[in-house]
Amino acid sequence: MPQRAAGSATLADVAREAGVSLATASRALNGGTRQVSGTLRESVLQAAERLQYTANVPAQAMARGRGNVVGLLVHDIVDPYFSSIASGVMRVAARHGLTVTIASTENRPEKELEYVTTLRGQRARAVILAGSRNEDSALQRNLTKELKAFEAADGRVVVIGQRKLPFDTVMLENGPGAAALAGRLTGIGHRDFLVLAGPPGLLTSRDRVLGFRDGLAHHGVSLPANHVLHAEFTRDGGYAAMVRALESGFRGCVFAVNDVMAVGAMAACRDHGLDVPEHIAIAGFDDIITLRDIRPSLSTVRVPIERMGEQALDFILDDRAASPRVKPITGEVVLRESTQPLEGK
Repeated sequence: MPQRAAGSATLADVAREAGVSLATASRALNGGTRQVSGTLRESVLQAAERLQYTANVPAQAMARGRGNVVGLLVHDIVDPYFSSIASGVMRVAARHGLTVTIASTENRPEKELEYVTTLRGQRARAVILAGSRNEDSALQRNLTKELKAFEAADGRVVVIGQRKLPFDTVMLENGPGAAALAGRLTGIGHRDFLVLAGPPGLLTSRDRVLGFRDGLAHHGVSLPANHVLHAEFTRDGGYAAMVRALESGFRGCVFAVNDVMAVGAMAACRDHGLDVPEHIAIAGFDDIITLRDIRPSLSTVRVPIERMGEQALDFILDDRAASPRVKPITGEVVLRESTQPLEGK
């Protein structure tokens, strides 16, 4: 008998090999409302193994009305913040037999809409949007329309970020966290501040800048408009903005609105012959676990990033609520070596 190519067997081949009907083979392999007895199911599984049968996942999704795939959409897969969210999502998904697919928008908001459309066509079980919302109202309206169509087809939607879309949301309290950091930094003597911010339309960056400014004002310290430098929300963005600050002569305390920008800023200081914190202080936001071993250790706002991913999956696994739910996530200020107290404060 000719050797069959691995993965080329059909469900009909498996049914024939096991001596059962096509419907029985389908229920044994794909599940369904009618149960297959243990003996028959074992026979089908053994036949599938002998034939090296690979299930047609899209066909299964069509048969069930939805699949077992959860689409996780992130802005930048290289950023450890998003990989930590993915870790939390995947940990819970594995316990419930769900498969997580990750797509990166590469910081292009319009890509979210394309991915959601694709996931709706594939009848994915759920979609999780992780990352900042954007101020582009037309884009958000179109995205909301597509997500509502996804939900209408029995899919589930969860957002990790701001409470800007009408779906279950894991909401990180960016403003209060940044305000608390400002208070702690003024408390150890710092008075001259500069902020490395992300693109102007990125809401996470905007909320953290506003929160930091409010926190400084509460302690009698101002943040001049020209002390907020916008750049890409990345390590290289932080590096480039820090170079601009150093070339302008700034030597105070820098708040980078995320940890990867802070790391870029520290690299720029090093390349310009400046020591942190001896010559300049730097703080970030997120407390990404993969960056905790850098030296000097980074002051930041600690966020339970993996737990945010877990909470998103918990929303999906729960019964639908009558109205969108919100789970607030609060950060905790952690001061480390990169922002030492100033003498004579």
